[in-house]
Amino acid sequence: MSDSYRTIPTNARSQPTPFTISLPDDTLAEIHQLLKLSKIGPVTYEGLQGDRKYGIIQKWLTNAKVRRAVETHLNSFPHWKISVQYAKEQFQMRFTGLFSEKKDAILILMLHGWPGSFLEFLPIMSILMNGYSPATLPYHIIVPSLPEYAFSSLPPLNRDFRIEDIAAVVNMLIVDLELGSGYVAQGGDIGGKVSRVLGAEHPDAAPVNFCIMPEPEGISPGSVNGLGKKGLLQANKFHRIGSAYALEHATRPSTIGLKFLDWTDEDPPLDTILEAVTLYRLTETFLRSIYPYRQLFTPGNIGAHENPVWHIKKPLGFSWFPCEIAPIPKAWVATTGNLVFYRQHEKGGHFAAVEQPEVLLDDVAAFIDQVWKVAQ
Repeated sequence: MSDSYRTIPTNARSQPTPFTISLPDDTLAEIHQLLKLSKIGPVTYEGLQGDRKYGIIQKWLTNAKVRRAVETHLNSFPHWKISVQYAKEQFQMRFTGLFSEKKDAILILMLHGWPGSFLEFLPIMSILMNGYSPATLPYHIIVPSLPEYAFSSLPPLNRDFRIEDIAAVVNMLIVDLELGSGYVAQGGDIGGKVSRVLGAEHPDAAPVNFCIMPEPEGISPGSVNGLGKKGLLQANKFHRIGSAYALEHATRPSTIGLKFLDWTDEDPPLDTILEAVTLYRLTETFLRSIYPYRQLFTPGNIGAHENPVWHIKKPLGFSWFPCEIAPIPKAWVATTGNLVFYRQHEKGGHFAAVEQPEVLLDDVAAFIDQVWKVAQ
């Protein structure tokens, strides 16, 4: 079915090259050998706690040693590569997506973060493919791998590479495609920060589902409702006992945390987690993908969401999920831009596109219905 969504619109300025995911046999053999030789540690009191208070439990690690092939599944969706020039450098950007045949289709850019990837948005793409045909799909969907994530170019080795650089590269990808008169950027985690920069500088609107930030000045206690207060308790807990990994990424990047269990409302299927982790390992993504964390801990740096330079004057939307690592109340988000759309949900966490794809897609569609003509 996905073949019918591979046709690049005739008005596109650039023609990206079709891309097939094919992992070398020796790389796969190495992974299988490593799994075979990797031993699970001894049973401990901490490893037997079912609530994962002390981390991953023994039983889960034992089951996680089984792995299946993923190439067939990934290649059931269309993929492309396109060369993008930014700051006199060439970036090979890989992206997956769906192209509509409608002349007035709206381009939606969907951006992942860490430890995510384009895999997060495959459930949303499946929903769209099952609900529409290329002739009726109201959107073009573009899901890139950020620089140095899964098949995209690595950042420059001779200089620092920041959130605003990521945004510029991603924007050039869209500019080079030139599929219409504007686009909507959606993102979570690092993708939410990139969407923030894009929303302030480039596209016509930006719905996000991640807006971690300190408490703004002038917020009255009465402006935060019951769920909002509960979300702030979750945020405080994350800052108190859940954010050490971020400092490690910024200062001594040497280990990976399995966040698909801690940062979700309900545990995703084991295959979903293993697919994501295996993609990181096979594409050597981890060590080269955590560079944005250094920016977070640079002295004097202002976070993306609270930075007045990136205050979004165009329409801003926000989807609130209760098990996000730092669920931010509406009143806080409203200080960061022209907040015209806000929905609070009862289920879902950090990986909203994986956990609640129908809900997130409905939010994005409702946001576009509300703001697109106004934004144009």
